[in-house]
Amino acid sequence: MDAETKESETINSFLEAVNSSYQNYEEQFTMLQRAMAISSQELFDANRKLQLEAEEQKKVIASLTEATKTLRSVSFKKDKGDNESKELSGIELANLIEEQALQISKIEKQREILLKDLEKSNRDLNDYAHVVSHDLKSPLRTVNTLITWIREDNGDNLDKSTQDHLERIDSNIEKMDNLITGILEYSVVDDKTQNLKTEIFLGPLIDEIIELTQIPNHITVETPKTLPVIHADSSRIKQLFQNLITNAIKAIDKEKGEVSVLFEELPDFWQFGIKDNGKGIPEKYHKKVFEIFQKLETKNKSTGIGLSIVKKIVAFYEGKIWIESQEGIGTTFFFTLKK
Repeated sequence: MDAETKESETINSFLEAVNSSYQNYEEQFTMLQRAMAISSQELFDANRKLQLEAEEQKKVIASLTEATKTLRSVSFKKDKGDNESKELSGIELANLIEEQALQISKIEKQREILLKDLEKSNRDLNDYAHVVSHDLKSPLRTVNTLITWIREDNGDNLDKSTQDHLERIDSNIEKMDNLITGILEYSVVDDKTQNLKTEIFLGPLIDEIIELTQIPNHITVETPKTLPVIHADSSRIKQLFQNLITNAIKAIDKEKGEVSVLFEELPDFWQFGIKDNGKGIPEKYHKKVFEIFQKLETKNKSTGIGLSIVKKIVAFYEGKIWIESQEGIGTTFFFTLKK
Protein backbone atom coordinates (compact mmCIF):
# COMPACT_ATOMS: atom_id res chain seq x y z
CA MET A 1 0.00 0.00 0.00
CA ASP A 2 1.57 3.30 -1.08
CA ALA A 3 1.60 6.44 1.09
CA GLU A 4 -0.96 8.26 -1.04
CA THR A 5 -3.51 5.43 -0.75
CA LYS A 6 -2.93 5.18 2.99
CA GLU A 7 -3.41 8.93 3.39
CA SER A 8 -6.65 8.81 1.40
CA GLU A 9 -7.98 6.00 3.58
CA THR A 10 -7.04 7.98 6.70
CA ILE A 11 -8.92 11.02 5.42
CA ASN A 12 -11.96 8.92 4.57
CA SER A 13 -11.92 7.38 8.04
CA PHE A 14 -11.74 10.84 9.57
CA LEU A 15 -14.63 12.07 7.45
CA GLU A 16 -16.76 9.07 8.34
CA ALA A 17 -16.05 9.75 12.02
CA VAL A 18 -17.04 13.40 11.62
CA ASN A 19 -20.20 12.40 9.78
CA SER A 20 -21.08 9.91 12.53
CA SER A 21 -20.51 12.59 15.17
CA TYR A 22 -22.71 14.98 13.24
CA GLN A 23 -25.56 12.46 13.10
CA ASN A 24 -25.37 12.07 16.88
CA TYR A 25 -25.25 15.85 17.21
CA GLU A 26 -28.34 16.16 15.03
CA GLU A 27 -30.21 13.71 17.29
CA GLN A 28 -29.37 15.89 20.28
CA PHE A 29 -30.55 18.94 18.43
CA THR A 30 -33.83 17.21 17.60
CA MET A 31 -34.37 16.89 21.34
CA LEU A 32 -33.72 20.62 21.63
CA GLN A 33 -36.31 21.32 18.94
CA ARG A 34 -38.91 19.37 20.92
CA ALA A 35 -38.03 21.27 24.08
CA MET A 36 -38.37 24.60 22.29
CA ALA A 37 -41.71 23.57 20.81
CA ILE A 38 -42.96 22.56 24.26
CA SER A 39 -41.77 25.87 25.76
CA SER A 40 -43.52 27.75 22.98
CA GLN A 41 -46.73 25.81 23.64
CA GLU A 42 -46.50 26.59 27.35
CA LEU A 43 -46.30 30.31 26.55
CA PHE A 44 -49.27 30.02 24.20
CA ASP A 45 -51.31 28.18 26.86
CA ALA A 46 -50.43 30.80 29.46
CA ASN A 47 -51.51 33.59 27.14
CA ARG A 48 -54.76 31.75 26.46
CA LYS A 49 -55.42 31.43 30.19
CA LEU A 50 -54.89 35.16 30.61
CA GLN A 51 -57.41 35.85 27.87
CA LEU A 52 -59.98 33.60 29.54
CA GLU A 53 -59.36 35.21 32.91
CA ALA A 54 -59.78 38.65 31.38
CA GLU A 55 -63.15 37.61 29.92
CA GLU A 56 -64.25 36.33 33.33
CA GLN A 57 -63.21 39.61 34.90
CA LYS A 58 -65.28 41.54 32.35
CA LYS A 59 -68.32 39.48 33.33
CA VAL A 60 -67.75 40.15 37.03
CA ILE A 61 -67.27 43.87 36.43
CA ALA A 62 -70.49 43.94 34.37
CA SER A 63 -72.30 42.22 37.23
CA LEU A 64 -70.87 44.72 39.72
CA THR A 65 -72.00 47.58 37.49
CA GLU A 66 -75.53 46.21 37.47
CA ALA A 67 -75.43 45.93 41.26
CA THR A 68 -74.36 49.57 41.49
CA LYS A 69 -77.22 50.62 39.23
CA THR A 70 -79.57 48.70 41.48
CA LEU A 71 -78.17 50.51 44.52
CA ARG A 72 -78.96 53.84 42.89
CA SER A 73 -82.52 52.87 42.01
CA VAL A 74 -85.47 53.74 44.17
CA SER A 75 -86.35 50.16 45.00
CA PHE A 76 -83.64 47.52 45.47
CA LYS A 77 -84.33 44.54 43.19
CA LYS A 78 -82.41 41.52 41.98
CA ASP A 79 -83.23 39.72 38.73
CA LYS A 80 -84.20 36.09 39.37
CA GLY A 81 -84.63 35.16 35.72
CA ASP A 82 -87.76 34.60 33.67
CA ASN A 83 -88.56 38.32 34.02
CA GLU A 84 -89.01 37.92 37.78
CA SER A 85 -87.36 40.18 40.32
CA LYS A 86 -86.88 40.21 44.07
CA GLU A 87 -86.61 43.27 46.24
CA LEU A 88 -83.27 43.42 48.07
CA SER A 89 -82.72 44.80 51.50
CA GLY A 90 -79.74 47.05 52.09
CA ILE A 91 -77.86 44.21 53.79
CA GLU A 92 -78.54 41.79 50.92
CA LEU A 93 -77.35 44.35 48.41
CA ALA A 94 -74.20 45.02 50.44
CA ASN A 95 -73.54 41.27 50.60
CA LEU A 96 -73.98 41.03 46.85
CA ILE A 97 -71.48 43.81 46.23
CA GLU A 98 -69.03 42.28 48.71
CA GLU A 99 -69.34 38.92 46.93
CA GLN A 100 -68.58 40.53 43.58
CA ALA A 101 -65.61 42.40 45.04
CA LEU A 102 -64.19 39.16 46.44
CA GLN A 103 -64.54 37.50 43.02
CA ILE A 104 -62.67 40.37 41.38
CA SER A 105 -59.95 40.18 44.00
CA LYS A 106 -59.61 36.42 43.47
CA ILE A 107 -59.40 36.79 39.69
CA GLU A 108 -56.80 39.56 40.01
CA LYS A 109 -54.63 37.32 42.17
CA GLN A 110 -54.93 34.49 39.64
CA ARG A 111 -53.96 36.88 36.84
CA GLU A 112 -50.94 38.08 38.79
CA ILE A 113 -49.78 34.49 39.29
CA LEU A 114 -50.26 33.71 35.59
CA LEU A 115 -48.38 36.85 34.57
CA LYS A 116 -45.47 36.01 36.86
CA ASP A 117 -45.37 32.44 35.52
CA LEU A 118 -45.47 33.75 31.96
CA GLU A 119 -42.68 36.24 32.62
CA LYS A 120 -40.58 33.50 34.21
CA SER A 121 -41.20 31.20 31.22
CA ASN A 122 -40.13 33.98 28.87
CA ARG A 123 -36.95 34.65 30.85
CA ASP A 124 -36.13 30.94 31.05
CA LEU A 125 -36.73 30.50 27.32
CA ASN A 126 -34.55 33.49 26.47
CA ASP A 127 -31.73 32.32 28.74
CA TYR A 128 -32.00 28.80 27.40
CA ALA A 129 -31.83 29.98 23.80
CA HIS A 130 -28.70 32.06 24.46
CA VAL A 131 -26.96 29.12 26.14
CA VAL A 132 -27.99 26.82 23.29
CA SER A 133 -26.75 29.29 20.71
CA HIS A 134 -23.31 29.47 22.28
CA ASP A 135 -22.87 25.80 23.21
CA LEU A 136 -24.16 24.31 19.96
CA LYS A 137 -22.39 26.69 17.60
CA SER A 138 -18.99 26.02 19.15
CA PRO A 139 -18.62 22.40 17.92
CA LEU A 140 -20.02 23.43 14.53
CA ARG A 141 -17.23 25.97 14.14
CA THR A 142 -14.69 23.32 15.14
CA VAL A 143 -15.90 20.87 12.50
CA ASN A 144 -15.97 23.64 9.90
CA THR A 145 -12.37 24.55 10.73
CA LEU A 146 -11.24 20.93 10.42
CA ILE A 147 -12.87 20.65 7.00
CA THR A 148 -11.13 23.83 5.85
CA TRP A 149 -7.74 22.42 6.97
CA ILE A 150 -8.37 19.16 5.09
CA ARG A 151 -9.14 21.05 1.89
CA GLU A 152 -6.12 23.31 2.26
CA ASP A 153 -3.73 20.42 3.03
CA ASN A 154 -4.93 18.14 0.24
CA GLY A 155 -5.97 20.53 -2.51
CA ASP A 156 -6.95 18.64 -5.68
CA ASN A 157 -5.80 15.27 -4.28
CA LEU A 158 -9.18 14.55 -2.70
CA ASP A 159 -11.24 11.98 -4.60
CA LYS A 160 -14.87 12.64 -5.55
CA SER A 161 -16.26 10.57 -2.68
CA THR A 162 -14.28 12.60 -0.14
CA GLN A 163 -15.35 15.87 -1.72
CA ASP A 164 -18.98 14.76 -1.59
CA HIS A 165 -18.58 13.99 2.11
CA LEU A 166 -17.13 17.43 2.73
CA GLU A 167 -19.90 19.19 0.82
CA ARG A 168 -22.53 17.27 2.71
CA ILE A 169 -20.97 18.18 6.04
CA ASP A 170 -20.68 21.83 4.96
CA SER A 171 -24.35 21.92 3.95
CA ASN A 172 -25.50 20.41 7.23
CA ILE A 173 -23.30 22.75 9.27
CA GLU A 174 -24.87 25.74 7.51
CA LYS A 175 -28.36 24.36 8.13
CA MET A 176 -27.65 23.75 11.82
CA ASP A 177 -26.11 27.20 12.22
CA ASN A 178 -29.19 28.83 10.68
CA LEU A 179 -31.46 26.76 12.90
CA ILE A 180 -29.64 27.80 16.06
CA THR A 181 -29.72 31.45 15.01
CA GLY A 182 -33.44 31.13 14.28
CA ILE A 183 -34.12 29.76 17.76
CA LEU A 184 -32.32 32.71 19.33
CA GLU A 185 -34.23 35.22 17.19
CA TYR A 186 -37.54 33.51 18.00
CA SER A 187 -36.89 33.63 21.74
CA VAL A 188 -36.23 37.39 21.93
CA VAL A 189 -39.07 38.65 19.71
CA ASP A 190 -41.40 39.38 22.64
CA ASP A 191 -38.69 40.69 24.98
CA LYS A 192 -40.15 44.07 25.94
CA THR A 193 -36.77 45.24 27.27
CA GLN A 194 -35.63 45.36 23.64
CA ASN A 195 -38.69 47.29 22.43
CA LEU A 196 -36.92 50.44 21.22
CA LYS A 197 -39.50 52.45 19.30
CA THR A 198 -38.18 54.66 16.54
CA GLU A 199 -39.68 56.45 13.56
CA ILE A 200 -39.53 54.04 10.63
CA PHE A 201 -40.01 55.14 7.04
CA LEU A 202 -41.22 51.89 5.51
CA GLY A 203 -40.51 52.89 1.90
CA PRO A 204 -36.72 53.21 2.32
CA LEU A 205 -36.67 50.22 4.70
CA ILE A 206 -38.28 47.88 2.15
CA ASP A 207 -36.08 49.31 -0.63
CA GLU A 208 -33.04 48.40 1.48
CA ILE A 209 -34.36 44.87 2.05
CA ILE A 210 -34.88 44.38 -1.69
CA GLU A 211 -31.43 45.75 -2.48
CA LEU A 212 -29.72 43.38 -0.05
CA THR A 213 -31.75 40.31 -1.09
CA GLN A 214 -30.48 38.03 -3.83
CA ILE A 215 -33.34 38.21 -6.33
CA PRO A 216 -33.14 36.08 -9.52
CA ASN A 217 -33.33 38.01 -12.79
CA HIS A 218 -36.70 36.52 -13.72
CA ILE A 219 -38.38 37.87 -10.56
CA THR A 220 -39.57 41.44 -10.02
CA VAL A 221 -40.59 42.99 -6.69
CA GLU A 222 -43.10 45.83 -6.75
CA THR A 223 -43.79 48.20 -3.85
CA PRO A 224 -46.46 50.90 -3.35
CA LYS A 225 -45.46 54.47 -4.17
CA THR A 226 -46.59 55.57 -0.72
CA LEU A 227 -45.96 53.66 2.48
CA PRO A 228 -46.60 54.91 6.04
CA VAL A 229 -44.22 56.03 8.73
CA ILE A 230 -44.66 53.83 11.80
CA HIS A 231 -43.23 53.84 15.31
CA ALA A 232 -41.75 50.50 16.29
CA ASP A 233 -38.48 48.64 16.74
CA SER A 234 -36.71 48.84 13.38
CA SER A 235 -34.95 45.48 13.71
CA ARG A 236 -38.25 43.65 14.32
CA ILE A 237 -40.03 45.37 11.43
CA LYS A 238 -37.11 44.75 9.10
CA GLN A 239 -37.06 41.08 10.08
CA LEU A 240 -40.83 40.86 9.52
CA PHE A 241 -40.76 42.18 5.95
CA GLN A 242 -37.48 40.48 5.09
CA ASN A 243 -38.74 37.02 6.07
CA LEU A 244 -41.98 37.38 4.10
CA ILE A 245 -40.34 38.87 0.99
CA THR A 246 -37.64 36.19 1.00
CA ASN A 247 -40.26 33.43 1.39
CA ALA A 248 -42.25 34.89 -1.50
CA ILE A 249 -39.18 34.84 -3.75
CA LYS A 250 -38.41 31.23 -2.82
CA ALA A 251 -41.99 30.21 -3.61
CA ILE A 252 -41.77 31.37 -7.24
CA ASP A 253 -41.95 28.48 -9.71
CA LYS A 254 -42.90 30.44 -12.84
CA GLU A 255 -40.68 31.64 -15.69
CA LYS A 256 -41.72 35.19 -14.83
CA GLY A 257 -41.95 35.74 -11.10
CA GLU A 258 -43.85 38.59 -9.47
CA VAL A 259 -43.76 39.68 -5.84
CA SER A 260 -45.85 42.63 -4.66
CA VAL A 261 -45.93 44.55 -1.38
CA LEU A 262 -49.51 45.62 -0.62
CA PHE A 263 -50.68 48.34 1.77
CA GLU A 264 -53.99 49.64 3.11
CA GLU A 265 -54.72 52.03 5.95
CA LEU A 266 -57.46 50.99 8.38
CA PRO A 267 -58.90 53.08 11.25
CA ASP A 268 -56.78 51.47 14.00
CA PHE A 269 -54.28 49.37 12.03
CA TRP A 270 -51.88 49.38 9.12
CA GLN A 271 -52.61 46.42 6.85
CA PHE A 272 -49.91 44.94 4.63
CA GLY A 273 -49.64 42.03 2.24
CA ILE A 274 -46.80 40.19 0.52
CA LYS A 275 -48.13 38.61 -2.66
CA ASP A 276 -46.41 36.17 -5.02
CA ASN A 277 -47.38 34.16 -8.10
CA GLY A 278 -45.61 31.05 -6.84
CA LYS A 279 -46.67 27.47 -6.25
CA GLY A 280 -49.30 28.29 -3.63
CA ILE A 281 -50.01 26.65 -0.27
CA PRO A 282 -52.74 24.02 0.28
CA GLU A 283 -55.42 25.26 2.67
CA LYS A 284 -54.74 22.49 5.19
CA TYR A 285 -51.29 24.01 5.81
CA HIS A 286 -52.42 27.65 6.25
CA LYS A 287 -52.13 27.47 10.04
CA LYS A 288 -49.40 24.86 10.25
CA VAL A 289 -46.81 27.04 8.47
CA PHE A 290 -46.81 29.44 11.44
CA GLU A 291 -45.91 26.72 13.95
CA ILE A 292 -42.29 26.59 15.07
CA PHE A 293 -40.09 23.98 13.31
CA GLN A 294 -42.87 23.26 10.77
CA LYS A 295 -42.08 23.49 7.05
CA LEU A 296 -43.72 22.27 3.87
CA GLU A 297 -40.54 21.02 2.20
CA THR A 298 -37.76 18.98 3.79
CA LYS A 299 -35.18 19.14 0.99
CA ASN A 300 -34.36 22.86 1.19
CA LYS A 301 -32.36 24.71 3.85
CA SER A 302 -35.43 26.13 5.55
CA THR A 303 -35.33 25.98 9.36
CA GLY A 304 -39.09 26.07 9.92
CA ILE A 305 -38.71 29.08 12.22
CA GLY A 306 -39.03 32.10 9.89
CA LEU A 307 -42.84 32.27 9.75
CA SER A 308 -43.21 31.55 13.47
CA ILE A 309 -40.96 34.58 14.09
CA VAL A 310 -43.14 36.63 11.73
CA LYS A 311 -46.26 35.60 13.66
CA LYS A 312 -44.67 36.54 17.00
CA ILE A 313 -43.64 39.97 15.72
CA VAL A 314 -47.15 40.67 14.40
CA ALA A 315 -48.65 39.55 17.74
CA PHE A 316 -46.15 41.74 19.59
CA TYR A 317 -47.64 44.76 17.81
CA GLU A 318 -51.21 43.57 18.53
CA GLY A 319 -51.90 42.58 14.95
CA LYS A 320 -52.94 39.39 13.21
CA ILE A 321 -51.64 37.45 10.20
CA TRP A 322 -53.40 35.18 7.74
CA ILE A 323 -52.95 33.52 4.35
CA GLU A 324 -54.90 33.65 1.11
CA SER A 325 -53.58 31.16 -1.42
CA GLN A 326 -54.45 29.08 -4.47
CA GLU A 327 -52.32 26.14 -5.50
CA GLY A 328 -50.50 26.81 -8.75
CA ILE A 329 -51.50 30.49 -8.76
CA GLY A 330 -49.85 32.11 -5.76
CA THR A 331 -50.02 33.20 -2.14
CA THR A 332 -50.59 36.41 -0.20
CA PHE A 333 -49.53 36.79 3.43
CA PHE A 334 -51.69 39.53 4.97
CA PHE A 335 -50.87 41.06 8.36
CA THR A 336 -51.83 44.07 10.43
CA LEU A 337 -49.87 46.26 12.84
CA LYS A 338 -51.60 48.46 15.39
CA LYS A 339 -51.11 52.19 14.84
